[in-house]
Amino acid sequence: MDREDIRTLKILEEIDNDYTPSQRDLSKKLNISLGLVNSFVKRLANKGYFKINNIPKNRVKYILTPKGAAEKTRLTYQYIQYSFEFYRNAREKLHKLFKYLNNQGVRRVVFYGTGDFAEIAFISLQETSIQMLDIVDDNKIGEKFLGGVVKDPDILYSLSFDRILITSMISKDKVLEKVLEQGIPQSKVVMLE
Repeated sequence: MDREDIRTLKILEEIDNDYTPSQRDLSKKLNISLGLVNSFVKRLANKGYFKINNIPKNRVKYILTPKGAAEKTRLTYQYIQYSFEFYRNAREKLHKLFKYLNNQGVRRVVFYGTGDFAEIAFISLQETSIQMLDIVDDNKIGEKFLGGVVKDPDILYSLSFDRILITSMISKDKVLEKVLEQGIPQSKVVMLE
């Protein structure tokens, strides 16, 4: 399932809700530009997935068509399959990684990054004797996550860990660069492809 299919599904889900989202609302919700939302809306309307009705105060209302409902169902099914496959593959790779780290004598790790992959890594870690000391993330500092509070990555130098596991799914290379800039050797950093 590609990014375009995921965006299409999210737009169809939002349109199928009871409220009337504006393109600006969709842009914020999907974290994409207003121009891109406009392009998606026009394309999906042209495909017959929903109708556009004008309502007072220069607003429009999107009404999902039967064709749009069928497409939403198809994409939802695809998304569930994609998510399950992602979860299964991540668990398998993490199981192998944690077994390897455990054999290397690793006992304390720090997660760098929040999100779905970090949650899967945390679940997988529970099957080992390895302990997660902390989780750091530049964009989520102070938020609660996995039973703790996300910390500023600048504290890495003060922690006593064996490895840093990059659990960020976005910009892994930038995360690695930032860790290395703190003087942490690359041999202490682990990330899955």
